[in-house]
Amino acid sequence: MACYQGSCHCGAVTFRIDAAIDELTTCDCSLCRRKNALMTKVHEDELTILSGEDLLSAYVWNTGRAKHFFCSRCGVYTFHRKRAAPDHFGVNVFCLENFDVGAFRLRATDGAGMSVIDIAARPEWPGPRTPR
Repeated sequence: MACYQGSCHCGAVTFRIDAAIDELTTCDCSLCRRKNALMTKVHEDELTILSGEDLLSAYVWNTGRAKHFFCSRCGVYTFHRKRAAPDHFGVNVFCLENFDVGAFRLRATDGAGMSVIDIAARPEWPGPRTPR
């Protein structure tokens, strides 16, 4: 298992992920398109906030399941709790130290078409089917 250190731009929020990374994802939902992050998915047990947890702000929208965290000082998006897999985080790999994005497979995620409110949502999206 690999260990990666990460931080926001100003360094107030620092974190570590202890996880094997096998792919990176993009997402085409309205928020991810605007923040243009490249993410990897890690289980909640694999993410440790080392400092600045009190400086994290959360942005919640749509169903209220996903929580996108960013530094309240510099504004950098660090990670988010995933709505389709609420026991996982999407981590912004651009926040990781010495991380070679070219060494990993890239997969596009259909965030725009994923509605967790729709009871007919695709079965590979295991997250909740109703709002909060």
